[in-house]
Amino acid sequence: MKAPVGVILAGGQATRMGGGDKGLLTLGGQSLLDRVMERISPQVADLCLNANGDAGRFDVGLPVVADSLAGFPGPLAGVLAGMDWAAAQGAETLVSVAADTPFLPCDLVPRLQLAAEGQALPLVLAATLGDTETRSSKGRVIRHPTFGLWPVALRDDLRAALEEGLKKVVLWTERHDGRECVFPDDAAFFNVNTPDDLAQAEAML
Repeated sequence: MKAPVGVILAGGQATRMGGGDKGLLTLGGQSLLDRVMERISPQVADLCLNANGDAGRFDVGLPVVADSLAGFPGPLAGVLAGMDWAAAQGAETLVSVAADTPFLPCDLVPRLQLAAEGQALPLVLAATLGDTETRSSKGRVIRHPTFGLWPVALRDDLRAALEEGLKKVVLWTERHDGRECVFPDDAAFFNVNTPDDLAQAEAML
């Protein structure tokens, strides 16, 4: 499989952080976005940032792609924006990561690709194992839907699903026989949603 391109998802509204761009928050002297870029850039052939509003506030040297659907319909809209950008680059697959997750795995992409072996259309979400089953998990497997390997060939299908009101990522991935890739380190997917989370990330760092 050819190296995928990547998209960093930063299109949310950060309501639990009081608004603004979580990716621009500072952790250990670096922005969260810079930390994410450092980890994902070596793993992909090219990289863009999904964000809405004035692109000029992100001076990170990446192309900024906005959601093509109005109303902040969720992370799948960011994935779709990344897919459209990937298609313009001639890429067949896209990897998505979240802008507020500074400890993401340095082997994310090869592990997702390995999990996709044998799939006609590579579609894999990152996951970890929880202690117990929950209503939202698949057994003990907890999926992290902002971290995935996506086939660009399904972008029109995804667009149609979003236009019909789909919001839950796993409903769409299950429709297309998506798989999970279980990672051993749950801390790798720790994301900063609140000021307390930022303090915890400082302690983890």
